[in-house]
Amino acid sequence: MTATLSPLPTQGTPAPERGSYWITTFGCQMNKADSERMAGILEAMGYRAAAGEFEADLVLYNTCTIRDNAEQKVYSYLGRQAQRKRANPNLTLVVAGCVAQQEGEALLRRVPELDLVMGPQHANRLDSLLARVEQGQQVVATEENHILEDITTARRDSRVCAWVNVIYGCNERCTYCVVPAVRGREQSRLPEAIRLEMEGLAARGFREITLLGQNIDAYGRDLPGITPEGRRQHTLTDLLHQVHNVEGIERIRFATSHPRYFTERLIEACADLPKVCEHFHIPFQSGDDEVLRAMARGYTVERYRRIIDRIRERMPDAAISADVIVAFPGETDAQYRRTLALIEAIGFDQVNTAAYSPRPNTPAADWPDQLPETVKVERLQELNALVERTARARSARYLGRVEEVLVEGGNPKDPAQVMGRTRTNRLTFFAAGDGRGGSFRAGDLVKVRIEEIRAFSLSGRAEPT
Repeated sequence: MTATLSPLPTQGTPAPERGSYWITTFGCQMNKADSERMAGILEAMGYRAAAGEFEADLVLYNTCTIRDNAEQKVYSYLGRQAQRKRANPNLTLVVAGCVAQQEGEALLRRVPELDLVMGPQHANRLDSLLARVEQGQQVVATEENHILEDITTARRDSRVCAWVNVIYGCNERCTYCVVPAVRGREQSRLPEAIRLEMEGLAARGFREITLLGQNIDAYGRDLPGITPEGRRQHTLTDLLHQVHNVEGIERIRFATSHPRYFTERLIEACADLPKVCEHFHIPFQSGDDEVLRAMARGYTVERYRRIIDRIRERMPDAAISADVIVAFPGETDAQYRRTLALIEAIGFDQVNTAAYSPRPNTPAADWPDQLPETVKVERLQELNALVERTARARSARYLGRVEEVLVEGGNPKDPAQVMGRTRTNRLTFFAAGDGRGGSFRAGDLVKVRIEEIRAFSLSGRAEPT
């Protein structure tokens, strides 16, 4: 997945003009949040958002290495910009994110036109690193770094929904995953800092917050403090209670969860706290216990199913999304079929699917029982078809219902419509007119009667008020 940041108005006293910038983001929500922080830094430095990638004076690729195809796409983009820089030496070319962390100085050997290579732990140091570039240095910043609290303001890509990082890094050692190597050890932010950021966002008109972590259920386990009952003082459950009453914030989400750490106490908090949305993203990765052991995931299929059963017992309408990998080394057809069976049995609202992709410096990449590409393609195609059927079946429950939708903006494909999401995270479209001569605006909470369903989105009409 790639995304670009579109121009938004800057705030405060403008810095001296430095030229224009363009950021392309590959990969996960964490990368999107990092890109918003880096855009805020660039605008504070005096850069303005460019109208296009090939018109910018500074181009930054915030990269993802979790899949080989995402990594290769980065090199394709870099090749075009390297050619451009040879004709325009004043162009500043930056690679940030996970590919930068993984490759380090090797990136400079492959693309000598680069000015700055920086890992994700250095996102909030972009200004000081660019200062070194302006002095004529070619800079590589991939050393382990303590992530300090930001003193800059992120340039948010939305005016309604915002990401708030609560924990960086990951201490897990899943045998297929490169994330711990490129994002470093877990570093939790203090709850007071998280709440302060949310209060600032509420003051600027944001209505929905997604708390982010690579493994968000691990939040707080690196922070000191034990309660009188003998449990950790800082957990995701405690954090939800601490930030729930931030005035102006109407919805709270969190991602990404790990089944090993997803607790009964967390489920109870989500059911009891009205602002916490009934949507849970809990990757299961495989429907076979032997494959899960080989992945070093630390739970069984039965444990995963108990979590989902308990969520639905407390919140019957909750939406469940997940991640899954097929064609993991040594996965038999029978084991793959168990994954399909789990998807059918649970009935997911959405599943992010991937065929296994060997990543550098991960144990599974060196295992001898790699599956051929033909098997990967066949399994992924069958899996995707099942996921779409399941999602469509889950969408059917909305037909005729009235859902609360938070308007995020206009439908880019139809100017007569606005778009937003239900509490369960279903994308929903409806007419922009409010029936009284006005129109709905970003940030409005609207009751919408659902009249049309699709696998991953809905359409309807606003109920009269």
